[in-house]
Amino acid sequence: MSPAAVPTMPGMHHLAPLSWSSFLGTWSTAPGWLLTALLLVAGYLAARESADAARRVPLWRAASFVVGCVLMWAAIASGIGAYAMAVFWMHMVLHLLLIMVVPALLVLGQPITVLVEAFPPDRQRRVRAVVRSWPVALLTHQLTGLVLYAVVIVGTHLTGFMDQMTLHPWLMSGEQVLYVVTGYLFLLPLLGDEPIRADPPYLARLLLFLVAMVPDTVVGIVLLQSDHDLFPRMMAAHPSWAPAAIDDINIAGGLMWAGGDGLMMALAMGLMLSVITSPTRRTRMTGAWLDAARRATLTAHAGTADDLDPDSEAALEAYNRALQRLGSHPDPRSDR
Repeated sequence: MSPAAVPTMPGMHHLAPLSWSSFLGTWSTAPGWLLTALLLVAGYLAARESADAARRVPLWRAASFVVGCVLMWAAIASGIGAYAMAVFWMHMVLHLLLIMVVPALLVLGQPITVLVEAFPPDRQRRVRAVVRSWPVALLTHQLTGLVLYAVVIVGTHLTGFMDQMTLHPWLMSGEQVLYVVTGYLFLLPLLGDEPIRADPPYLARLLLFLVAMVPDTVVGIVLLQSDHDLFPRMMAAHPSWAPAAIDDINIAGGLMWAGGDGLMMALAMGLMLSVITSPTRRTRMTGAWLDAARRATLTAHAGTADDLDPDSEAALEAYNRALQRLGSHPDPRSDR
């Protein structure tokens, strides 16, 4: 079948030329995604409500999960999803939302913790054992998420997948589900604070964010610098008002490169800020050895107890007294 013989995607010929007016005014119910979002929100809120009040996740985390579910539906039901198969760069916007923004909001909601806490105390141990079992541990390991992310980004952009999606429209729904699941598994051990087995050091998490920029950059550069149509079937199915194929692909490549790396850097910066503002996370990042070295130095030079917190007011006062003692004894070398 020649590219010209490929029919347009269902409903594509009804789309008006892309403009702010048509974009903002184009919505659908997307019933499957709406039902999924409603079930996730209802289940999450019910589980959170059934947990002991003292152990419920903070309200901001619940809000993050709800916003993530709403955004997941809105990205597909709005003009973004409607024009995703008519304009390739809009397809890229949808990709970035589904694989990075939506999963980040879901992960911050701590749904696994909410699920565990919803069980009676006598059953929580068994639930935690399942969550930490080796099949779940393998699925939620940071390297599994990284490899899956790279394979999905490269496999859906630099192969014939886009053309196959034009021939088989049901693949688009599968792609969207794949993006949300992949993004969640990738970000879970990096941004999450869940009772799973994977718990990489914060420096390793930051490094993984940097490594994950590689597939975004590679795909972005390939698309941005392409001088021929990489998806002939998909582009042939586009409406007549859509951008020229190569221009569309180049714009999408720029979005993938700048948007993908930008979002990845924003998530890494958010993680870094959470470490800076949390004493517990700072200790985990620098390591217990640094804290022990500070305690030993204080004990040796200020005469403090071994278990004194080096960040406490008492430690600061002891340090100042040690400096005063040093200042009261002039350096004998000064008389030479």
